[in-house]
Amino acid sequence: MPSRRRVPVAAGRVALASWVADPEGADRTTTATAVRFSLEELGARAPGRSVEVRVPPFGVVQCIEGLQHRRGTPPNVIETDAATWLALVVGTLDPATAAGEGRLRVSGTRADLTAYLPLFPDPDGR
Repeated sequence: MPSRRRVPVAAGRVALASWVADPEGADRTTTATAVRFSLEELGARAPGRSVEVRVPPFGVVQCIEGLQHRRGTPPNVIETDAATWLALVVGTLDPATAAGEGRLRVSGTRADLTAYLPLFPDPDGR
């Protein structure tokens, strides 16, 4: 059963569109809302518990079907900063480039989000 959303969809879309319009000028609250909304959306689109996606300090989600971990550090982890995550989410950055630049840390054989990114190729509806 998917977890309930903590960020209302409308508020998440507004925050994401605001971040896209001015990534450098987005305040912490807007960035946090956009990150949390997009992580929740990833969890809804790729339900499961085999991969953990971390965007400190704003949020984390477990996603993708497969073997689950129960305790400790999961075997499949993806971690990045908020700006990199949101760029991946909207498609202005691809995972291979982010990983090559050291902005996306990936561990584990199942830690691959290329089938799910970008989540919002047109976040502002244009």
